[in-house]
Amino acid sequence: MLLTHDNKLKKLIVIGDRVLIRPSKADERTQSGLYLPPGVQEKEKIQQGTVIKTGPGYAIPMPVENEPWKSEEEQVKYMPLQVREGDVALFLVSGATEVMYENEKYFIVPQAAILMLEREDEL
Repeated sequence: MLLTHDNKLKKLIVIGDRVLIRPSKADERTQSGLYLPPGVQEKEKIQQGTVIKTGPGYAIPMPVENEPWKSEEEQVKYMPLQVREGDVALFLVSGATEVMYENEKYFIVPQAAILMLEREDEL
């Protein structure tokens, strides 16, 4: 259920270094066999899920310039995140915020709370 043109999640915009994750079911495994053991899932300190959307990254401050011919409009630049849509992420529940959207549970997680990623293509 990744983001598609006709998907309801298209309306959502993730801010900054945050990531929207759809949690996996307790018995769900990835193709390579990555899954959380029942003991970890019961304690719910660590959760696994699929990255649905990512924010633009960490804002980088622009240098102050006193050049009158440049426009006053300040453009923000971002350092991109390591996380990509479609990744499987293991993250700390303590750093995540649980939200309900269209009767489905998601987590909004800062990149710093993500412990590990699994990606289909090689790094």
